[in-house]
Amino acid sequence: MAASTESYMYTDQSAFHYDYETLRTTGVVLAVVMFVTGILIAMSKKFKCSKSKSSPVEGPQPPKTEVPPQTV
Repeated sequence: MAASTESYMYTDQSAFHYDYETLRTTGVVLAVVMFVTGILIAMSKKFKCSKSKSSPVEGPQPPKTEVPPQTV
């Protein structure tokens, strides 16, 4: 009885074949998508919207006061 179970398991596994063309195509597509996404993320941090920095959203801000350097 044990011999028939072992032979059934091995024939079941040997009947499985990978579709290498689909695996290759999917891998290349995923690699390109991740590469382009990484480049877009890196470039988005480099180029910021300058409108939000130049115009304050809140009311008028008090003028900045300079503190003189201290000498010891």
